[in-house]
Amino acid sequence: MATRSRTPGDEGLPGFLRMNTHPEGLPTQSEEVRIGSDTFRKFTGEFWTSRQRQAGSIHEISYRACFKPQLPRFFIGLLTRKGDVVYDPFSGRGTTVIEAGLMGRNVIANDANPLSRIMTEPRFFPPEIAAVEKRLLSIPREGGSSDIDLSMFYHPDTAQEIVALREYLLGRKRIAPDDMIDRWIAMVATNRLTGHSKGFFSVYTLPPNQAVSPRSQQKINEKRGQAPEYRDTCRIILNKTKSLLRTLLPGEEKSLTRAGRQAMLLVEDAGKTREILDEIVQLTVTSPPFLDIVQYREDNWLRCWFNGLDGEAIGRRITMARTVDEWTSAMGRVFAELFRVTRPGGHVAFEVGEVRKKTIRLEEHVVPLGTDSGFSCECVLINQQVFTKTSNIWGVENNTCGTNTNRIVVFRKD
Repeated sequence: MATRSRTPGDEGLPGFLRMNTHPEGLPTQSEEVRIGSDTFRKFTGEFWTSRQRQAGSIHEISYRACFKPQLPRFFIGLLTRKGDVVYDPFSGRGTTVIEAGLMGRNVIANDANPLSRIMTEPRFFPPEIAAVEKRLLSIPREGGSSDIDLSMFYHPDTAQEIVALREYLLGRKRIAPDDMIDRWIAMVATNRLTGHSKGFFSVYTLPPNQAVSPRSQQKINEKRGQAPEYRDTCRIILNKTKSLLRTLLPGEEKSLTRAGRQAMLLVEDAGKTREILDEIVQLTVTSPPFLDIVQYREDNWLRCWFNGLDGEAIGRRITMARTVDEWTSAMGRVFAELFRVTRPGGHVAFEVGEVRKKTIRLEEHVVPLGTDSGFSCECVLINQQVFTKTSNIWGVENNTCGTNTNRIVVFRKD
């Protein structure tokens, strides 16, 4: 890929960017980028930042490799109107569609992992805190024994509460599948299973978007000289509920509920989404699995157990390509499907990353995939970003290696 620098500023910016440089941010750097036989524009700057608008507390659900809500908000605000359909084929924790719902858009979400729907759907229907508390008080806190050894993560009394809650939720799902209070409690409990503070059910372990193996947790306990203490699961669930709802405004709650009632939430291969009609999506904002950089199956084994899901079977469905050729083959099918469902004049914002110590820039492979499917490439957009604590835990240093920037390829269907 060859590049040629251009003068910083607004000259040559796509229309959707021209009036939207952040006043406190860096000036936009413009380059011409040659990918294959075609030339495209690359813009680098601070297009959005956490200072522009604090993300709503309803987003505070942990999941590996998720982007911040400011990213989809940037594109949703520029490229859609109220009532338009916003889609994410790799929905993860649901950041794109929850933000779209808050902004009054209609939504479609898809993810091969059913945990995505478990984490997303209840937040379209924010409950009354009193209703959650009443339901929690009605749930037995003693139950049967666990079918797996949880002693390295939980105090025996905590483990008993978790097992009782699991049995209750799985039983209720069979007889009351549309009970959103139960689904809310399941969602919050799923995200409180393990973590590194007293706000989680477990003893100190890795951040809540990762679940270590039992043997690895035993080593952590030995190294730290720790033993699981009792944690009141009901109190933790109620406190997290209050935290998730703390910034939600009445108008936003109405927007979420309206979007949730019309939402399409799929658990499919992103390259085979037959339920989505042709040309109904105005904007897709997504971030696909990046080669084999994140181990979704290993990270989610405990969450799958709690929700009665077959983690091994789910893991086989998730795109975990080890080579660029395998990855581009899978993404080629996704782009063909995106072109089918996108309206004329609609856009795709496809977030990629620098992987394997900057030796692979996936945008160089994504641009041809999109154009071969029929899209035109409007630009490659690079947003400046400060690293998070989680990134440091992965062993990644800013400006050194890993997915250290938001790199988005923007396509348009003419």
